[in-house]
Amino acid sequence: MNAREFFYTVAQMRSAQQAYFKTRDPNVFRAARKLENIIDREIERVRSIVTTPEST
Repeated sequence: MNAREFFYTVAQMRSAQQAYFKTRDPNVFRAARKLENIIDREIERVRSIVTTPEST
């Protein structure tokens, strides 16, 4: 995922979260959770790339 895709996915996630809190619709909740999982996986993927081992 590139930076632009990350940005748009986060924007979609936030919209879904806001929609859920307005409606409490279980389908909207599932969509928000799916987007949250995508973002969480991407954060972990990038973190594993940019994190360097600590020197001892």
